[in-house]
Amino acid sequence: MSDKKTFYITTPIYYVNDKPHIGHAYTSITGDVLARYHRMKGDQVFFLMGVDENSQKNVEAFEKSGCETLEQYLGIQAAIWQQAWDSINITNDGFIRTTEERHKIGVYKFFDLVNKKGDIYKGLYKGYYCNGCEEFIKQSDLLDGEICAMHKKKVETIEEENYFFSASKYKDALLAHIEKNPDFIQPISRRNEVVNYIKDHFGDVSISRHFQVAKCGIPLPIDPDHAIYVWFDALINYLTGIGYGTDDEAFDVLWPASMHIVGKDILKFHCALWPAMLMSAGLPLPEKVFAHGFFTIDGDRIGKSLGNAIDPVELSRTYGVDTVRYFLMREIPFGEDGDFSFERLKERYESDLAKGLGNFASRVLTLAEKVDEKSLDDITGLDDEEAQQMIVNAWEQYAIGIEKVALDDVLKTVWECLRWGDKYIEQNKPWALAKEDPEHFAQTMVLLLEVLRHISAMVYPFLPETAEKLWKLLDIESLERSHSSAQLIKWIPGAVTKPTKGVPLFPPIEQP
Repeated sequence: MSDKKTFYITTPIYYVNDKPHIGHAYTSITGDVLARYHRMKGDQVFFLMGVDENSQKNVEAFEKSGCETLEQYLGIQAAIWQQAWDSINITNDGFIRTTEERHKIGVYKFFDLVNKKGDIYKGLYKGYYCNGCEEFIKQSDLLDGEICAMHKKKVETIEEENYFFSASKYKDALLAHIEKNPDFIQPISRRNEVVNYIKDHFGDVSISRHFQVAKCGIPLPIDPDHAIYVWFDALINYLTGIGYGTDDEAFDVLWPASMHIVGKDILKFHCALWPAMLMSAGLPLPEKVFAHGFFTIDGDRIGKSLGNAIDPVELSRTYGVDTVRYFLMREIPFGEDGDFSFERLKERYESDLAKGLGNFASRVLTLAEKVDEKSLDDITGLDDEEAQQMIVNAWEQYAIGIEKVALDDVLKTVWECLRWGDKYIEQNKPWALAKEDPEHFAQTMVLLLEVLRHISAMVYPFLPETAEKLWKLLDIESLERSHSSAQLIKWIPGAVTKPTKGVPLFPPIEQP
């Protein structure tokens, strides 16, 4: 593990016209896993999430809600989203609402810099607009010249006098930055897509709409009759959420972001428009933008009309928070399209969690109860180079997988440690040693307890509740909670001296 550093990670900010679904949870859990890992290393971490409230979608939802004011509706919805993340153990350090005064202050500061650069001008927009995307769209991006590729609906043809951002000025600088920083856009499969978009389609961008059309938003400083367009406003949350315009000291420590996690449908905003905006304002670009694929449910895209939007909170109540977190991180390689299946969820619970991690922990802790406590205190464990090297290699592969955001590979590495432990038990038969050679039995259990301790640390970012249960059973809470990488990854036979069996980590699930 590397030296301590600052790690600032973000998820997209979500519209609050509905409650979170499993696709939102997928993105949020990924951010949480990475944040927890870097805290475990001892890094200075800031994990930002939030909601985009300056959206026509929210206005339309408010009008159907029965709430008296838009402000009341947005407050209720923002609370629902925050509570949802709390319920699935998301440990974000900040939560930004784009209707907050701190956001407005930062947006005005940013706009002023871009305007003084000469990059804002008034013009006539004539073209296509998708209400679902809340995006001005070029004809070349439409299906059959009139259908939104995302929503499969006919777009509007509009003609409006708006304010524009001179994004095209930064095309060459953007392409040069991408060429110089090959890790800027991840996965690499998305890089060429963005490059081609910038070369062939990226131009000046409308950044305002008249309030007669927009009905909500932050007033344009140079023309209060216009609202700042949703994307130009929303992207700035990554700055305002860490103090831009209100806390320069905090902002200077955290920016630039280490990683923006986004869906591939909003990749071009984050890898073309956003960097161009930052260049105009004279701010450093984020280190990395990582786009995940589309998320489907039993083969169908998530959608209200299909009635298949799964509530991650309700799902976690049935299967357990850690089960949901594990399944999403293990089943779907981050960056690729993936599918959610209840059948696969149940299979993963039984094979990987109950019969895998749960069974190994139960075997080790049950056997360890047979060792005299004084023996565990006195014995330093077997000098087993194979076990030590297995753990060292595992941590190395673990760190590589985290760096690549190949979280399914990270979990495969952990489960290889489990299989090694199961094989070790079968080969050494500690239940027989307990009768034949008590000293060798105690040494064997010291080794297996140390393997289990390392596994408990490895699963922590993914399965925090399970890790904390294991730490309690291993009586090492103070050691693991110190989040010291040196302690976590070092081979310390004898660190566990007072283990208890406890209850099964993954008992049978009562089906709804």
